[in-house]
Amino acid sequence: MSLIITDECINCDVCEPECPNGAISQGDTIYIIDPNKCTECVGHYDTPQCVEVCPVDCIPHDPAHVETKEQLQAKYEKLMAAKA
Repeated sequence: MSLIITDECINCDVCEPECPNGAISQGDTIYIIDPNKCTECVGHYDTPQCVEVCPVDCIPHDPAHVETKEQLQAKYEKLMAAKA
């Protein structure tokens, strides 16, 4: 499942540069995660890097975008093929 940034976000800007898929961007009031690009770092790292660096623990799983590890891996492969 992809991740989501909650309104507890303090706009500290540490998550955006950590995302290997470019899924995180500045929204109107807080950072947002594009569920079409979020693979929870599957294919890149063992754990989601945005969650690792977030100082306020405001990046939970997005219940609106439930995906298995296999689906996340397939999304990663599709994203990498599009970059090539």
